[in-house]
Amino acid sequence: MSPKNFSLEALIRPNILKLKPYRCARDDYSEGILLDANENAFGPSVPAAAHHDLPDTLLARYPDPYQRELKAQLADWRGLTRAAWDHVFLGVGSDEVLDIVMRVACTPGTDKILVCPPTYGMYTVSADINDVEVVKVPLDVDRAFALDVDAVLKALQADAKIKVVFLCSPGNPTGSALVESDVRRILDFDGWNGLVVVDEAYIDFADQRSAVALVKQYPNLLVSQTFSKSFGMAGVRLGVAYAQPPLIAVLSKTKAPYNISNPTAQLGLAAMSPQGLATFTANIAAAKEQRARLLRELPKLPRAGKILGTSDANFVLIQVLGKDGRPCNATALALYKALAEAHKVVVRFRGNDYGCNACVRVTVGTPEEVDYLLAKWRAHFTAAKV
Repeated sequence: MSPKNFSLEALIRPNILKLKPYRCARDDYSEGILLDANENAFGPSVPAAAHHDLPDTLLARYPDPYQRELKAQLADWRGLTRAAWDHVFLGVGSDEVLDIVMRVACTPGTDKILVCPPTYGMYTVSADINDVEVVKVPLDVDRAFALDVDAVLKALQADAKIKVVFLCSPGNPTGSALVESDVRRILDFDGWNGLVVVDEAYIDFADQRSAVALVKQYPNLLVSQTFSKSFGMAGVRLGVAYAQPPLIAVLSKTKAPYNISNPTAQLGLAAMSPQGLATFTANIAAAKEQRARLLRELPKLPRAGKILGTSDANFVLIQVLGKDGRPCNATALALYKALAEAHKVVVRFRGNDYGCNACVRVTVGTPEEVDYLLAKWRAHFTAAKV
């Protein structure tokens, strides 16, 4: 089923609905001698050796604002078929996707978003930038950071100013993938008119299907993904959103006209090639192997406590114990600092996040990096007076 009362027109800010997108001559004519956009016809100021795989025109000319071929390949790869390229939006990393959703749906100083801590910090940062209030409904720590669906629905029923719910699956820093039936309960809820954003930055490390499978059924769903994690392309800054065409059209007319550069698009297409996808598959398998190793070996280390969450991403969230055998934030923070400062191993201290007392988050590394981390953790706690 899908919500009976959802109205995109009632949700999107009126000024956005009336917005006329930026247009240029290139929207109508893209071939021939191009003297319309005030580009430098004499080429890029970059030595040829620095861009030998890219012709001068891809640097000197503005990129395609639509990127239909890349969108078609992404739609097909996620099971929507090539013809569903209009279900895809591309952003400068998934952070642009998350921010633009907030901007089109939330009136500054009036509307709100809902998040479920502990969760990705950029939701709140973007809300603060856009002058949007944040309503927090914590995850259920005792159920491996599962959604408290009843509490979420109660909050939505009580406050019509909540326009977007951000759900992170698998979660960051929790590592727990959300149960699809829980997400569906929120999508099906008729007591509220808003968007559900499922942020799937880590979905390819999880053993469950993507929420993209629900997009054609739910007009109130947007699924955000990224090339930064599973594709190993964080330096490229390419984010993806999947939703029904009316919502994608709103995002597309609101974005900057040329937000995806030619080099970024070319790298995205290369990643979607048969060779690129073969490498993707091999790297996911390697990451899962090292994740399994961390899940086996981390608990054996001195002062290692409980692993929290269900570890469905490419990291492990683990508590650090004090001398008394109890989770200790100070000990976790000291470990974090010692690993970084004495051994040049940077993990992430998450002890100040809700439900993550005394936790560090360890990203899956190469076998050699995992070897080094395990050795230096052990060395830190076997040192004198520690």
